[in-house]
Amino acid sequence: MPEITPDELSERLQASDDGDDDDDVLVLDVRHSGDFEDWHIPGSVNVDVYDELTHDRGAARDDLSALPEEPTVVTVCAAGVVSQTATDVLTEMGYDAATLVDGMNGWSRVHRRAPVDAGLDGTLVQVARPGKGCLSHVLVADGEAAVFDPSHYVAEYEAVLDDHDADLVGVFDTHAHADHVSGGTDLAGRHDTPYYLHPSDALALDATPLADGDTVDVGGVTVEVVHTPGHSEGSVSFDVEGAALLTGDTLFHGSVGRVELGVEAGIEDSDAAANAATLYDSLQRLLDRPGDAVVLPAHDPGSPEPPVSASLDEVAERNADLARDRADFVDTLASDVPDHPPNFERVKRTNVGEVSVPDSKLAELELGPNNCAAE
Repeated sequence: MPEITPDELSERLQASDDGDDDDDVLVLDVRHSGDFEDWHIPGSVNVDVYDELTHDRGAARDDLSALPEEPTVVTVCAAGVVSQTATDVLTEMGYDAATLVDGMNGWSRVHRRAPVDAGLDGTLVQVARPGKGCLSHVLVADGEAAVFDPSHYVAEYEAVLDDHDADLVGVFDTHAHADHVSGGTDLAGRHDTPYYLHPSDALALDATPLADGDTVDVGGVTVEVVHTPGHSEGSVSFDVEGAALLTGDTLFHGSVGRVELGVEAGIEDSDAAANAATLYDSLQRLLDRPGDAVVLPAHDPGSPEPPVSASLDEVAERNADLARDRADFVDTLASDVPDHPPNFERVKRTNVGEVSVPDSKLAELELGPNNCAAE
């Protein structure tokens, strides 16, 4: 059975985007159209033949025959099972076809990284997870490193540390995430270094507490904690010497964090309107920071290609939420609630320490789109 790994597909898609025709592929998603619309690999096409492939694979031939003969077709489903049947059918029809190993589940594991130009006396690396829209960051200075908002695929961050020959001195989460499981405690434990999380989000975790105005030195670079609640009670942003703002899910480039997830997960004694008002105040604090500071959120609503960055002035200009007055902001965020991230209650409770999920179940728990932005 011809197969292609998620990392191999990622590399070929990047090469194709860079103009290398030898790496052109057609990504064919055979899931139901609704599932495709919710979450898919950018640039992929959807032919909804899932039921046909499951019950009568010959019935899928007519719909699949409209595909171009070139280039290589990579078939995708949720977990790489039904897409194997699609690959068999396409091969019988004369196509050059291969199956994406583990399907969208596998795509969710892909990570990419690139340096961020922030003008620091050190190196700032952005680690993007395109299948989940997640962004992590690694700060390296004078042989020391700190990791911010890591995924549970901690080998990705170990590789950055190895590349820079740096010692890990701290792992930080901007908040208890609702769309993916943090690797913070695991990574910190492997290096016997502190795991930092605000107490309001570390409900059942042994985390080193963060408070507004705290500073942590990484090599010769100082990181300041800015408490920016609203998305969650313990949300913080990190101001890296006025040159970079790691804003978590408080501030995205085109939106802001949603305000009801902690309430609906049953871990916040608040309501969406109160959280929206709190978030409004938090955003005003961030807008007082230097306008040329690079804004680095923890998520991007698309399929991020690192580095995802913009100055605070640029974000203020393009982000419509920042132009709302207080009343409009609160009303909009409290009333216009998007679809929830899949399994968000259990993911959230895992990240605050109230639920333990076996490693073998983490990928399945996270499977699905990122929906942490308010719009």
